[in-house]
Amino acid sequence: FTANVSHELKTPLTSIMGYAEIIAGGIAKPEDVAPFAGKIRTEAQRLLALIEDIIHLSRLDEGGETVAFEPVELSALCDTVRDRLQSKAAGKGIALRIEGGPAAVSGQRRTLEQMIFNLTDNAINYNKPQGSVTLTTGTESGRPFVQVSDTGIGIAPEHQSRVFERFYRVDKSHSKASGGTGLGLSIVKHAVQYHHGDIRLTSKPGEGTVIRITFPAAAQ
Repeated sequence: FTANVSHELKTPLTSIMGYAEIIAGGIAKPEDVAPFAGKIRTEAQRLLALIEDIIHLSRLDEGGETVAFEPVELSALCDTVRDRLQSKAAGKGIALRIEGGPAAVSGQRRTLEQMIFNLTDNAINYNKPQGSVTLTTGTESGRPFVQVSDTGIGIAPEHQSRVFERFYRVDKSHSKASGGTGLGLSIVKHAVQYHHGDIRLTSKPGEGTVIRITFPAAAQ
């Protein structure tokens, strides 16, 4: 993990240093300064996102943040996530939908929201043009669940058991283009475990992916 983190941190830093040295050394043409500065900003944002994910994952590894569990409505979190990602989805021509009904769980609101956000963001990044992402909530056999399904590129069977590993990427070039840190699904897995839930992935290459998270029955 340390070796992977070092590599992932070094990549954007090397890019930032390279562009900064060209500008500082006066080598860059005047018309290139703004684009180079833009690239520095993009890599810095990527670096910040990676650091935030590492901190979040470390807290989950240590047993979670010192925030008490509270009643949380998953459908309300889906509404919040849709609002946060609606612009990104629209920019890619992806329809973002919410279906289902109430699904109350006991948990940490911020961690649960981040979990749904990561799944939805991933579903948008690996979708097809004019595709869709559907967030579904409800209760099955007394257990609340949230499900994120997409019409994207899907995941080959040999990769499905590994996509929740840290820094594991099915398509490294696609991940880099989308700005992924390689930790999003790992954070999802740890968040589910922290809330004593179960996660199930179903996918077919070219037909999309469905990830369902089921939580323990709410205490009466």
